[in-house]
Amino acid sequence: MVKLLIKNIKEVEESVRENVENVCKEKADYYNNLFKKYDKELTLEVIFNKSSSVYTVSASINLKSKKVLLAEEGNDVLKSTVQLFNEFKKAVKRQYELERKDYEYKRKR
Repeated sequence: MVKLLIKNIKEVEESVRENVENVCKEKADYYNNLFKKYDKELTLEVIFNKSSSVYTVSASINLKSKKVLLAEEGNDVLKSTVQLFNEFKKAVKRQYELERKDYEYKRKR
């Protein structure tokens, strides 16, 4: 079970805030499906920061072996969030497969 935790959402403009929250919830559903047989309670943490006109969006999840943390910067918060989750999906999936040791039985001999 993955719990979604969104921090500093008030720094996002009100016109796109709902869209950003929907994107985060959709991605949290993907991680719920990926980690449904995982034996640890996980928290997907998404943090928004705004300095002048640049948004910094970061996401982290604490797996058994290590904490996966990525950040993305950009002027458009929605685009940055989508791009962040695309990269985050690859990193989390890679780390999850390493924990399951998929690389050992998929290796050609």
